[in-house]
Amino acid sequence: MKSFLLGLFITLSVTYTAQSQRICGTTDYTNQLLQSDPSFNAASQQIQKQVDSIIKRNSNIARRDTGASEIIYIPVVIHLLYKTPYENISDAQIKSQLDVLNKDFRRLNDDRVNTPQAFKSAAGDARIQFCLAQVDPKGARTSGINRVYTNKDAFTTDDGMKSVASGGVAAWDTKHYLNIWVCKLIGRSLGYATPPGASADKDGVVMSFDVFGTIEKVRPVFNKGRTATHEIGHWLGLTHIWGDTNCGNDQVDDTPTQQSYNFGCPSFPKLSSCSPNGNGDMFMNFMDFSDDACMNLFTNGQVKRMRALFAQNNIRNGFLSSFACDSTLAQAAPLPLPLPLPTPTDTTPTVKPIVISLASTKVFPNPVQSMLIVNCKLATSNTIQTMQIYNSLGVNVFSAQLKQIITTHNVGNLKTGIYFIEIGNGKDKFITKVIKL
Repeated sequence: MKSFLLGLFITLSVTYTAQSQRICGTTDYTNQLLQSDPSFNAASQQIQKQVDSIIKRNSNIARRDTGASEIIYIPVVIHLLYKTPYENISDAQIKSQLDVLNKDFRRLNDDRVNTPQAFKSAAGDARIQFCLAQVDPKGARTSGINRVYTNKDAFTTDDGMKSVASGGVAAWDTKHYLNIWVCKLIGRSLGYATPPGASADKDGVVMSFDVFGTIEKVRPVFNKGRTATHEIGHWLGLTHIWGDTNCGNDQVDDTPTQQSYNFGCPSFPKLSSCSPNGNGDMFMNFMDFSDDACMNLFTNGQVKRMRALFAQNNIRNGFLSSFACDSTLAQAAPLPLPLPLPTPTDTTPTVKPIVISLASTKVFPNPVQSMLIVNCKLATSNTIQTMQIYNSLGVNVFSAQLKQIITTHNVGNLKTGIYFIEIGNGKDKFITKVIKL
């Protein structure tokens, strides 16, 4: 009996310890990709070469001639997979996670005051913001929360949640949306991310539903939303701060070398055999394994690596032209016109009318340098449409009358930046955004 009780105690102790320690699945997942996808290694190396080159030049980081300090907006779609009502977490819990991300990536988190003085000068503002997508890939309005019932009890790191055939849901356009699959994960991993270079159908972040957000169904020590901050750091090209090996290199120049990961909430300074000085480990970095309450910073070097992914021709550059955060751009489907009912003596076949709406208008290229082309099917010599262009401050900077279906307009004199185009008036109105290079 004593042996049985001792064994039970040890089992419970191990289980509790495992549940109270952060386990990230990204490293193992990346190794799986290296073995299963021959193209991933080459793509990953090319992306990192671009990142290193951009950082070395220290210019054009995440800019489209609009300044390296611009805020990058990332539309997020939450694919919430649930089998039981308990797993179907609330909108409020989901939104609490977005609040954390928007503070952590802007260095606006309240607990930034806990950063040791020795590391405060290294702490950086990534100037990255996240929103629940307001426009889906088809142009329709969305809440950014895609709730899907699944018959799967739980998922693993085999990407089953990303495929309808295996009980999951397919990714939205990964060049313009950050896909986050929230589901029940089997095993000890709290989540994992696809590193830059993985195939588009896998690209995104996977999270256990009970470490996502800060309220309701979140477990202790992982209840501050930092697991998502950590995994999105991986999605933006960061590795673990210890370089995933003993005294390793995370390719960031302002994170101190440390022997391995940290669990729990260490006391500062936490020294190891490879500490470069008396400040020791940066265990409060979002890319360590410390508890949520003890994480509070990305460094300036990490910020550079993340933002370099958005530079021209790099893997995340498409997000600079993604406007899915703006609900005003959602196109409502036009209602069909009612058809007249035939009389008993009417033998004429009914012809369904063709409905033309301003919603079918197209404006290209986007981004534009000088000549903007507008394809508006409602614009004719008898039905003239008015086009207005507004800058980001709402000032009208360009006007034109559209008297034919296809028109070309010289906007080369407009300053570099983001502009709003409005065609028509009343309920049938076309609105979009363009980037002027």
